[in-house]
Amino acid sequence: MAKVLFIGGTGQISLPCVQRAVAAGHEVSVFNRGRREAALPKGVTSIVGDMADEAGYRTLGDRHFVVVCQFMVFTPEQMAVDIAVFAGKTSQYIFISSASVYEKPARHYVITEQTPTVNPYWPYSQAKIACETMLRSASGINWTIVRPSHTVRTGLPTMVGEGDVIPRRMLAGKPVIVAGDGTTPWTLTRSEDFAVPFVNLFGKSSALGEDFHITSDRAYTWDAIYEAIARGVGTSARIVHVPTDTLVRYRPDWIGPLIGDKSWAALFDNTKVKRVAGDFTCSEDLDEVLAEPIRLLKQRLEQPPADTSELDSLIDRIAAEQSALGQR
Repeated sequence: MAKVLFIGGTGQISLPCVQRAVAAGHEVSVFNRGRREAALPKGVTSIVGDMADEAGYRTLGDRHFVVVCQFMVFTPEQMAVDIAVFAGKTSQYIFISSASVYEKPARHYVITEQTPTVNPYWPYSQAKIACETMLRSASGINWTIVRPSHTVRTGLPTMVGEGDVIPRRMLAGKPVIVAGDGTTPWTLTRSEDFAVPFVNLFGKSSALGEDFHITSDRAYTWDAIYEAIARGVGTSARIVHVPTDTLVRYRPDWIGPLIGDKSWAALFDNTKVKRVAGDFTCSEDLDEVLAEPIRLLKQRLEQPPADTSELDSLIDRIAAEQSALGQR
């Protein structure tokens, strides 16, 4: 078993990976700012620190972890620091990138690791691509790139990051908007299902110098996803379909999460990761996939809501104007 460092470790995807690594017998340490309330498994060593404290951060390399799992690098500047810290000091550096790096629109409807990484629409994805490029060209570091797609645990899968605004509107009988006609297939993966093959990549020589996406083999339409959210909170969904380019005219900053991501079909071939990490299965029952996000949502719904009046007003306006089209 390996001495493993998670940078992050309490987040949407990383916490189940920490839990899985511990269950697999690895000696696990977690480096973060110690601000999350999530309980780490027994036996995990917590290292409190900040990546922005470069002098303190550099000491991590001197601990010579066998595997380093980096969940918190989002910019090339951060990647440059990590290369300096861990080159020559770890046997495997795993960078968590994103499946949103794949080209939009894709030239084939099924995405493999051979799909080009070109996303001209979303700065988030462009920065991840730049990080990947920098890592590939670095010397003295044995890297593995992992690209999660839409992976759920605490947050709800919504189209432009509206979060709890969507179920609150559903409960109030208000319309919600879905880009396109609602039939675009979109892959959702539970974090606990992602964790199994992720941890199985640890220490695999065949994973070094390779990139992998890890997703479920099942996709769902956006209408089905929103209907499942509504079902989970005991109501129904009043869905208004709006063309993607129309939505971007209302909010130009939606171009990234929509044209750069969720307006396209997301179907993944997981053959490559299964060949290296072993076969795995993910839940394909949508209600089960959303069970944990819905459970946590219900806890949040008991608390006073944040002020979302501006977004609510915009959704009201878009839904009303779209619904009025064609009327006399």
